[in-house]
Amino acid sequence: MAKNEPVAYLTGEWVPLSELKVHVHDRGFYIGDTVFDLARTFNGKSFKMKEHIDRLFRSMKAVRIDPGLSPEEMVGISEECVRRNEHLRKDAGDWHVWQAVTRGVAGWRELPTKATVIIQCVPIPFKIYASQFRTGAHTVIARTRSYSADTIDPKVKHYSRMNFNMADLEARDVDPQGWPLLLDQNGNLTEGTAYNVFIVSNGVIRTPGDNALLQGISRGAVAEIAERLNIPIVQEELQPYDLYTADEAFITNTPMCALPVTRADNRTIGDGKPGPITQQLLAAWSEWVGMDIVDQAERYAKR
Repeated sequence: MAKNEPVAYLTGEWVPLSELKVHVHDRGFYIGDTVFDLARTFNGKSFKMKEHIDRLFRSMKAVRIDPGLSPEEMVGISEECVRRNEHLRKDAGDWHVWQAVTRGVAGWRELPTKATVIIQCVPIPFKIYASQFRTGAHTVIARTRSYSADTIDPKVKHYSRMNFNMADLEARDVDPQGWPLLLDQNGNLTEGTAYNVFIVSNGVIRTPGDNALLQGISRGAVAEIAERLNIPIVQEELQPYDLYTADEAFITNTPMCALPVTRADNRTIGDGKPGPITQQLLAAWSEWVGMDIVDQAERYAKR
């Protein structure tokens, strides 16, 4: 194994990242029978790891996968993965800590099997979004809809996401840099393909409720920060109109925390600049984790 190659956990063993493979007959590969989660580090220290693992175990409970590990063991292995790859972090900046659990190798309708457990550290792709902290991201409301809760509860974080792939392609047809947003079956905003959406109107942060979206850990962090800053935040049904007419908007996920949004369907949001409340949230988040989130993203995006 090369000295500069990360190591990863694969069902009880530590292997070089290049050897992190699943069998072609693994149900996670051939029918998407996988749940996963994704934490990150700040300056090499994990952030809300327990919350991510708790969400992973809720997903596994919902789809009836037994990982053969306790939540505490999963946290411990995830933290060990970070430690084992610390010598490579200088070049990466910080890590995604990615846990995935498949039902395992089995045939069609053969459910009794041993789960495949994968935990890996992957460099955060800062270059994808770093420049948009200053200019704001562009969003596009896709034609493809979110899965209905009657099909699969969106609170389960799973790999069966062809609708997300289609939404991403549709957004790029409209704007090559567009971040897709999905609607539910009634035309309400739900979420993006890996992020939650927020708008700000008259000083109030507003975000869709839990009925048709993943309960993001970063979404919860926004609520914590807003409470500390005495900024009101509400969950309610939101339509495209609300996004188009908002004073400001932003999207949240684990790597980028809170990314300003300045356009939606080629319409300018607010004054076309990242909004003051979004900037407040980012500043408070940076203070919380002990580093400048925007500065780090911009520095490592150039590498």
